[in-house]
Amino acid sequence: MTTRIEIVDDEEEMCRTLAAGLRRLGYEPSWSTSPDDAFARVIAGEVDVVATDVRMRGMNGLELTERIVANRPDVPVIVMTAFGSVEAAVATIRAGAVDFLTKPLDADVLAVAIERADAHRRLRAEVKRLERAVEETRRFDELLGASAGMREVYSLIDRVAGSDTTVLVTGESGTGKELVARALHDRGPRRRGPFVAINCAAVPEALLESELFGHAKGAFTDAKERRAGLFADAHGGTLFLDEIGEMPVTMQAKLLRALETRRVRPVGATAEAAFDARIVAATHRDLESAVDEQRFREDLLYRLNVLQVELPPLRARGSDILLLAQHFLRRHAAKAERKVTSLSTAVAEKLLAYAWPGNVRELQNCMERAVALARYEEVVVEDLPPKIRDYARSNVLVAGDAPEELVSMEEVERRYALRVLEAVGGNKNSAARILGWDRKTLYRRLARWGGGAADGG
Repeated sequence: MTTRIEIVDDEEEMCRTLAAGLRRLGYEPSWSTSPDDAFARVIAGEVDVVATDVRMRGMNGLELTERIVANRPDVPVIVMTAFGSVEAAVATIRAGAVDFLTKPLDADVLAVAIERADAHRRLRAEVKRLERAVEETRRFDELLGASAGMREVYSLIDRVAGSDTTVLVTGESGTGKELVARALHDRGPRRRGPFVAINCAAVPEALLESELFGHAKGAFTDAKERRAGLFADAHGGTLFLDEIGEMPVTMQAKLLRALETRRVRPVGATAEAAFDARIVAATHRDLESAVDEQRFREDLLYRLNVLQVELPPLRARGSDILLLAQHFLRRHAAKAERKVTSLSTAVAEKLLAYAWPGNVRELQNCMERAVALARYEEVVVEDLPPKIRDYARSNVLVAGDAPEELVSMEEVERRYALRVLEAVGGNKNSAARILGWDRKTLYRRLARWGGGAADGG
């Protein structure tokens, strides 16, 4: 849609000249020598951006700016003046203008300011829309998002929740895999039963079997009482096995038998016991790659991966970043009893530009920090962590102009492959798919390039 510009200046010739130049550049300009008439057009919703002179008969440009900011804060104002000074610029910003230009100026100069103002307007509108969307996307509790990737996840959860089939939830660390598991439980036939969760990476190998399957009294030194185990604790409900990719290979064989027979043998016991729980597993690892590297059993992967729900990384979710940021902002502001209510447009730009290697968990920590540091009701760039404030996306540099800077196709391929790996968080299966290679080809080339030591997750 063409940006509609209202030029306000009591010099008619200036209005005509700027309007003609902006029209030539593809804008939709209108003009007025009366600030009151211009204000009426703003209130009527006929204007996207206002460019106003300061010194005019009747209402001056600063008064017009203040009235627009008070009544239509979604319409950015650019102030033009022939009396450029530090004092004038400060007064302009205090009135609420987004830019300050010194006359004489032409349409090309004004167009640059309009582009900045229009970007500001669109981003502010998006932030406001997402503030409303936070309240409209509560169907999946903490699992928020309106992006295409998340809508696909919601659809899959709705279709899968009613069955009792084993589900494997995949995605990078911090994407919210346990939230998916809870959503499957809460919408399934076992919702009235317990939801029992264990992080397989957090329990020492020597204790994991006892934790899952239970143990008999006297089974080992500290086994003073019989313990049922988490499979039994989850009877009638859901057992969530988080970070299943970290489970030791010896334990994987015992888990596979339990899943196939629906029975477990507690450590030190002579008899098996049946269990009745739905199994949901999750991992940030590329389990197919782990199978190739003999770090995960192929038969267990097939048993777990009956149905798969893949969570997209935060960097691939577009405006969901702002929706989640606003949600976490409100939560932490309420918890800290602080009146921090919104994100500045500059903050929104920084959040959208950042790569979020820690995904939703990192964004939540960022917003908690911002609330703690905020001096105003609106979060500003200074409230963000330095790595987000100063973030610059890396690029694949192929070559410069000088002959000595030119590189071989092998080097171009290496740089691009490593950039793809970085973009997908080190997931070799995803990287191979993007590159059009099979996993073994990727492994061979990484080994040749000295990147074979990276994990397979």
